[in-house]
Amino acid sequence: MIDFGSTFKMAVVSLRVNKMRSMLTSLGIIIGVSAVIVMLAVGSGASKKIADDMASMGSNQLMVTSASSTSGGVRMGSGTKPTLTLKDAYAIEANCSAVLRVAPYMNEAKQITYGNQNWSTAVGGTGPSYLRIANWELESGRNIISEDIQNVTKVALIGNTVAINLFGDVDPIDKTIRIGNVPFKIVGLLKTKGENGMGMDQDDIILIPITTAQKKVFGTDFPGMIKRINVQARSSESLSLAEEQIIELLRSRHNIGKNQDDDFTVRNLTQMMESAKEATKTMGLLLGAIASVSLLVGGIGIMNIMLVSVTERTKEIGIRMAIGAKASDIRVQFLIESLLLSVIGGIIGVIIGVSVAYGIKFFSEMTIAISSFSIFLSMGFSCLIGVAFGYYPAYKASLLNPIDALRYE
Repeated sequence: MIDFGSTFKMAVVSLRVNKMRSMLTSLGIIIGVSAVIVMLAVGSGASKKIADDMASMGSNQLMVTSASSTSGGVRMGSGTKPTLTLKDAYAIEANCSAVLRVAPYMNEAKQITYGNQNWSTAVGGTGPSYLRIANWELESGRNIISEDIQNVTKVALIGNTVAINLFGDVDPIDKTIRIGNVPFKIVGLLKTKGENGMGMDQDDIILIPITTAQKKVFGTDFPGMIKRINVQARSSESLSLAEEQIIELLRSRHNIGKNQDDDFTVRNLTQMMESAKEATKTMGLLLGAIASVSLLVGGIGIMNIMLVSVTERTKEIGIRMAIGAKASDIRVQFLIESLLLSVIGGIIGVIIGVSVAYGIKFFSEMTIAISSFSIFLSMGFSCLIGVAFGYYPAYKASLLNPIDALRYE
């Protein structure tokens, strides 16, 4: 029967006697484990960032934008041709059964003043449903209501960035600001959202009733025109149906013939974000798989060093066999040595990998997600490699003939 206690002690003593060799042998495992943890942390962080953006953006969203205008043969981009109206938005809400909520939207950059303070920000004209579609809550105050739309009321909701720059620590509710030269009463403060996936500050915004924006602030050569319509479908399953219903309705309202192109565009934002999330997840796994190659290289390093160790310790193995050690004892000792090298290298690799991941987060402000799964995966893989690549040298050592081993010089 194998005496694991004494065999383990002998394996530890052997590694301690050859500290430099042991350290160099573990180096490949250290690099491999740390690389796997860092790569998986970066990939998982990117997926988490997209998931957070999706939650921030709202669920089951479609965006209808007006067509692209052309000037001098140059296409000016989506939303530059006035083809959507406020009545289109109301028609979608009233006639498309797969649609839950609709919010018309138009925006421009404007200079905002309060007392001797001023700030340039995006002013968006919209309706009561916009906050629910965008999954946006109020910190205080009230939302835009239907009466504000009907009565062209000069009220505003402001984002946290605007509030800080105009009011500092003062409560902005019921204060009067000027958008351009038009006075607006602040009725609501939006909860902080932070940056979106493109690095834009979502809190640097003011929302006002869509009719007020059209008639009092922006002005337009085409009464009732809007830039886009934000739509929320009833469920993720009904997104495609909602898109079909919107296209059919708008083509009918805009008198577009069978062979004519649409004068609007419908984008499935949820589908786009899901595709980006899946692509990022796949990229993260690919990075982890590439990093795992270093673990295999480390395992080959362990096998090479252990084979050299068998040659160097041939006489020692012969003496042990001569005084009663069995082939299984020799095999277990070498397996323990390779496993210890992998475990020690794995622990050091985990510490370095986690440190590097947090270093990347600190210096680059990237979203990093370190999971216990990635740590256990890399540690388990390193242990498996230690056993797998250590078996052949251990087996080779156990096959040595004691007499030949004692004669070996």
